[in-house]
Amino acid sequence: MSQGAINAQPQPKVIDLPPTPIVAGRAIGIAIVSAKPPKQLLEGKKVWIDIDNSPHVPFFLPIIRALENRGVEVVLTARDIYQVCELLEFFNLSCKVVGGHYGKNKVFKVLGNCLRATQLLPTAARERPSVALSHGSRAQVLACKALGIPTIMMHDYEHSTKTGFIQPDWTFMPSVIPDGAMTKQPSRTLKYPGLKEDVYVPGFLPDPSVLSTLGISPTSLLVTLRPPATEAHYHNPEAEELFAETLRLLAETPNTRAVALPRNGKQGAALRTQWADMIANGSLIIPETPVDGLNLIWFSDLVVSGGGTMNREAAALGVPVYSVFRGKIGAVDQYLADHGRLVLLENVSDVRTKIRLVRWNRPAQPLNTDRPALLSIVDNIAAILEGKCPTNPCLA
Repeated sequence: MSQGAINAQPQPKVIDLPPTPIVAGRAIGIAIVSAKPPKQLLEGKKVWIDIDNSPHVPFFLPIIRALENRGVEVVLTARDIYQVCELLEFFNLSCKVVGGHYGKNKVFKVLGNCLRATQLLPTAARERPSVALSHGSRAQVLACKALGIPTIMMHDYEHSTKTGFIQPDWTFMPSVIPDGAMTKQPSRTLKYPGLKEDVYVPGFLPDPSVLSTLGISPTSLLVTLRPPATEAHYHNPEAEELFAETLRLLAETPNTRAVALPRNGKQGAALRTQWADMIANGSLIIPETPVDGLNLIWFSDLVVSGGGTMNREAAALGVPVYSVFRGKIGAVDQYLADHGRLVLLENVSDVRTKIRLVRWNRPAQPLNTDRPALLSIVDNIAAILEGKCPTNPCLA
């Protein structure tokens, strides 16, 4: 959306998606199962989840199921940004879509959040949730402050969390992020073990049909690409130079197929124009419809991404991953880099010297060991719903 689009919209953007059930299983690449019986039932409690970005759709799927297993009613809203609407349909989630993207300019972002908060007010007032939950939705927090609804905001990148005078009642974050990095209220901050991606990656079920769907031979070296978030306020143009150099490297490498997953239609159109020769000879594929990202990552030999979530998904699955992100490096990515699970590309020469275009020795199945992130998050939400003081297992 252009910077002037805020004033250009005569009507609030509110879209009702059809009420379809949540579907779990191989068709969507994630099995949403409850390994343990709920510790307590919470009938009569209602949680409002606002989905603020594309990665939050698969992230909240197991949280929704776990809350529903405890008797909680879940109300969903979402913002029409990047591929959120496509993913909502892909995962068969019933959701009210409110508002959109308001550009890179910080002033327009603030005005856009205020506008969206007013658009969310009728839903919040009608539903009167026991608590509101999001992964970084400032508009939800603003709407809830006006109505006195308790809020939980989750974050995993400390350099994009400044909300000015608006503070959630509780902040959840991964344990590797330093104390005080997210909020001025450390007593209202809870850490969960592992990464955000550990919430949903353990339920991943590989489906090799993703290769045939995209027309990729199992003998080709497959590279998954995610362009930089050029409209984010923390974007550094250096990332675009690194991404372009990566594509030039792949164009020179025989028997290599790259699949690029643009963030929106505008970015997809730019890639199709700039790299038309690669698309014509079949070395670059830009899917026309949403692709199960975890499946694509799993069957790739390496990932090169300008976005945090895809980097961390690859790291969680054990797939070699290279980051062209050139904004401020967050604690999670630095942790992964320090432990050899992520390679940070810092200049154009790094693209040629650090990226290893070799086949990944893929195991038969992902190593889905017990990762307690989901249980920790849901237990703390339940404690807040019951009016108890949540526990911080990472600090215990």
